[in-house]
Amino acid sequence: MPLPPLVEPGPPLTVEQVSRYSRHLLLPEIGVLGQRRLRAARVLVVGAGGLGSPVLLYLAAAGVGAIGIVDDDVVEASNLQRQVAHGQADLGRPKTDSARDRVRDVNPEVDVVTHPLRLDSSNALDVLRGYHVVLDGTDNFATRYLVNDACAILGVPDVWGSIFRFDGQVSVFWAEHGPTYRDLQPTPPPPGSVPSCAEGGVLGVLCGAVGSVMATEAVKLITGSGEPLVGRVLVYDALEMSWRTVRVRRNPAVGPITALVDYAAFCGLPAGPGAAGAGQATGDATVSAPVLARMLRARESGERDFVLIDVREPHERDIVAIPGAVGIPVGRFRSGDAVAPVNELAAGRQVVLHCKSGGRSAEALAVLHAAGLADAVHLAGGVLAWVRDVDPSLPTY
Repeated sequence: MPLPPLVEPGPPLTVEQVSRYSRHLLLPEIGVLGQRRLRAARVLVVGAGGLGSPVLLYLAAAGVGAIGIVDDDVVEASNLQRQVAHGQADLGRPKTDSARDRVRDVNPEVDVVTHPLRLDSSNALDVLRGYHVVLDGTDNFATRYLVNDACAILGVPDVWGSIFRFDGQVSVFWAEHGPTYRDLQPTPPPPGSVPSCAEGGVLGVLCGAVGSVMATEAVKLITGSGEPLVGRVLVYDALEMSWRTVRVRRNPAVGPITALVDYAAFCGLPAGPGAAGAGQATGDATVSAPVLARMLRARESGERDFVLIDVREPHERDIVAIPGAVGIPVGRFRSGDAVAPVNELAAGRQVVLHCKSGGRSAEALAVLHAAGLADAVHLAGGVLAWVRDVDPSLPTY
C-alpha cells in the first residue's frame, strides 16, 4: 500500500540544483517537493561492497542530502569484479574512504559520513539513530538480524538486499507498517549451511540490478512515491531473466523487537577468535600453513604419512589448490556420506582438512571427530593462509 513521505521537504532548490535534478522535477510523482525531500534525507548504507556500491552511486546522483557509509573492510582485488564504487587505485584503502571519494565525485553536494567499524549490539543503535532509512547490503546473517532489530527499535525502514550466484532478493522491512526480516527468516540457518558469495561466487552485474532496486525503494520511501516493497520480497533470477514477487506476512510467533541480542550466539557463530561455535570442532585441532608445508615435505621424503583433504567445491580447486590434496566437498560431510570414504582413504593415517579460510573445514572436522577420528586436524586460515604464508605466487579469490 502507498505510504506517506518519510522526510519533510528541505529548503527551496537553487538554480544549479534545478538544473542538476531537472529530470526528477519532470516526474509528477517526485517533482520539486520530492526533490526537496531527497535533499533533506539522511540515508545510511550498511556495507560498501557489491550492493552498497550501486546504492551509494545512485543515491548520490539522486540528490540525497546526507549519506552514511558503514564498513570495516579494505578494498581487495577480488572486490573489483562487482564493487563499482572502488577502483584499482583504491586497493588497500578502507572501503569507507574509497566510497566517500566516489560519492563526492558523483555529487559534491552530498554530506558523506563514514563509519569505519563493524556493527554490533554495542554500537548499532548509536550509528543508526538519526537516519531516515537504512539500506542493508551485508552478506552475513548476524548483521542482517542486527540491522533489522535496530531499525525496528528505532522505527526506521530497513531496505534489505541479498545476492548469491545468479539470484537476488529485495524487500523493505518496517515494523511499524509490516513484517520484518524475522518474519521472513524466524531462525538463522545452521552455520556453514549457506555458502557466502566468497565461497559460492556471484555474477558481478547482478549487484547492479539488485542495488538499483534497493536505491529505488529508498527514493520511493523518502518521497512517498508509488508502493514500496513492504510485505513483499522481489526475487530476481538472472539466468532466466525473471522477476517474481513473494508475499510476506507477520509471523504470530515473532513478538515485538525491544532489545538487541548477541547475534553471533543467535546465529550459532563463534563468539570470538578461537571460540568454538555450533557444529565446530573443539580443542587445539588446527595446523598453520607453514607447519602443513613442513608436513608435506616430510610426506614426500617418506618421514611421515597423512591424508590432506580439500573440502571446497571442484570449481574452487580449479582456481587454486594445495599440492597433494584430495577433494571431498563439505556437503558430503554434512550429509554423513564422507565418513566411510575418509576412513577408507586414511587407513589409520592422520587426516588434515582444509578449505578456503577455515570455516568449512572446521565444520567437516567436527563430523570426523564425532565419528571417532580424534587426531584429525584442519588448516587454520585455509588456502588464503597457504598463499599468504607459503606460496604468494598462487592466486586468491
